[in-house]
Amino acid sequence: MDASSSDSKYHVVLFPFMSKGHTIPLLHLARLLLRRPNFIVTVFTTSGNHSFIVNSLSDTTAFIIDLPFPQNVPQIPAGVESTDKLPSMSLFGPFALSTKLMQPDFEKAIETLPRVNFMVSDGFLWWTLDSAIKFGFPRLVSFGMSIYSSCLCKAVVEHRLLFGPESDDELITLPQFPWIKVTRNDFDSTFRDPEPSGPHFEFIIATITAAGNSYGTIINSFYELEATFADYWNKENGNTAWFVGPLCLADAPRVEHEPSKKPTWIKWLDQKLEQGRSVLYVAFGSQVDISPQQLKEIAIGLKKSKVNFLWVMKAKDPEFESIGDGGIIVREWVDQREILTHQSVNGFLSHCGWNSVLESICAGVPILAWPMTADQPLNARMVVEEIKVGLRVETCNGSVGGFVRWEGLKKMVKELMEGDTGKVVRKNAEEYGEIAKKAMEEGSGSSRRNLDELVDALCNPRNP
Repeated sequence: MDASSSDSKYHVVLFPFMSKGHTIPLLHLARLLLRRPNFIVTVFTTSGNHSFIVNSLSDTTAFIIDLPFPQNVPQIPAGVESTDKLPSMSLFGPFALSTKLMQPDFEKAIETLPRVNFMVSDGFLWWTLDSAIKFGFPRLVSFGMSIYSSCLCKAVVEHRLLFGPESDDELITLPQFPWIKVTRNDFDSTFRDPEPSGPHFEFIIATITAAGNSYGTIINSFYELEATFADYWNKENGNTAWFVGPLCLADAPRVEHEPSKKPTWIKWLDQKLEQGRSVLYVAFGSQVDISPQQLKEIAIGLKKSKVNFLWVMKAKDPEFESIGDGGIIVREWVDQREILTHQSVNGFLSHCGWNSVLESICAGVPILAWPMTADQPLNARMVVEEIKVGLRVETCNGSVGGFVRWEGLKKMVKELMEGDTGKVVRKNAEEYGEIAKKAMEEGSGSSRRNLDELVDALCNPRNP
């Protein structure tokens, strides 16, 4: 990058964590920033994640800088540079902590760049706060979570609500939000341990502390979706939350496929649309391994529901002898938004990762929630109980992480796609989808105005 030509321009650094779910929203943010006059955006990543980022931003002027990922990290196999490549998510702690070893190379690169006006760093890269302070520019954090989930985590920690006599699946009322009830199993094990310790706990403390000392937090959501929790957070915290999403709506314009170049699954969806059949999209993200027994129950439940479905699976997941004529299984990367916005898709069986929730809402598609890890159980509560844009699968024992039999899955799939309750949540999803689009309208939308205000405060600071 030629620093001499950049004196009159604003320069923003983006540094996503090495996980696609964390990276994608910041790449969408890069697009929004680059639409502004005189803006330069530099994205930091590693060589192992380079191609994904380059492909995503190939039609933009973003600069991309690769840093070497730490080598010889205990427990982390050589060549693993993203969480979806980890042999087990139990290695997340060592993986995340090892990123601090990138700090010297990061700072050497910063020294060569034009003056930075501000940085948006993933919250998991806590050490970037020290770098920002050293070089004198503000740091904002992005965790890729809803503010609803953040508020619930804050509530249970402050009131030590998870250490009482209740069982792991017994409902606990939140004093700050008395209409909300949660269970211990809605939260990561670190929150449930009265005396937490170890690498994962050290990592959480480091990220929370750094976030609290940063300029603010970028929230990939829109105020109208979770206004009560946005107001609570910004009243109770010194660290302001800026609602600038749904960032997926800032993606590049969709290009119509030539008929001969359409992916197989899009051709299949087109066929279902011509036949007047609704399709259930099924995807559980890339982070969690589902047992062969559970996958078999899913296959049986989907087949017996007689609902048309498109199921995205991992390449290593087992094959099934027959899923019936109504379904298709895809074992490669898909454009999820393209699927959700297809006119034939009228439901989403989802793990409730926050990006998936937002993409489904933006498409006006209701969700059948099946949370598995991280913030997903809290997202599922929001989807089903708070904003009512979805239903929930039934587990055998009623527990958040319980086994799901095919009979229970069939019942809830039918209800979402054909039942009266399904019609209600579909209507709600469609209404929130329209509000989401308005929030991202340039000049008038709440999220675009928030981003304008934030950028103006950081790039054109007024003297007190």
